[in-house]
Amino acid sequence: DGLLCVGGDLKVSTLQEAYGKGIVPWPHEGVPLLWLAPPRRGILQFSELHISTSLRKFLAKVNYTFTVNQAFSRVIEGCALSKRSGQAGTWILPQMIQAYENLHLAGDAHSFEVWQEGELVAGLYGVYIGGVFSAESMFSLKSNMSKVALVKTVEFLRDGGLHWMDIQMVTPHLQIMGGKYISRQEFQRRLRAQNVKELFTKK
Repeated sequence: DGLLCVGGDLKVSTLQEAYGKGIVPWPHEGVPLLWLAPPRRGILQFSELHISTSLRKFLAKVNYTFTVNQAFSRVIEGCALSKRSGQAGTWILPQMIQAYENLHLAGDAHSFEVWQEGELVAGLYGVYIGGVFSAESMFSLKSNMSKVALVKTVEFLRDGGLHWMDIQMVTPHLQIMGGKYISRQEFQRRLRAQNVKELFTKK
């Protein structure tokens, strides 16, 4: 099922090398850190993004502000606290939060925020290395706002010249939006074919 190794650290350099090779950390509380390259990898091809009629109407009428890298800490903490169907806890443990905070400071982890009247209502964060954006998690405090976050993130990445993003696992929510699985071999081929594009303002 894609398990490559057990243990290791979450240093910025380790995460940079891992993501560059399509490997992701998969922590579980109480056991050593796991590193995986699953045999099937979830992706979202931007040309296949499905926006339902009801979502299009919602996007047209709802008032919101979309920002990038304005509240990374709040977004990852919101994701860690978000309750998910079929999950008793979260994989976003304190050491993971610190690791991605460090990766954010290094310019490789990024957040996308949706605000209403100054309140953060939804967000998504991920890692951009080697020309590939890997979405890690998202959260929402209001109905449909996680879909808004996803749509606006896709628009941002597509405007920057990307054609797809790594979503790792295809949840029912992401499947409805167009997510699909590809083989590990195809994912590795895509990694090798990517050109690095400057999408984010360097700090």
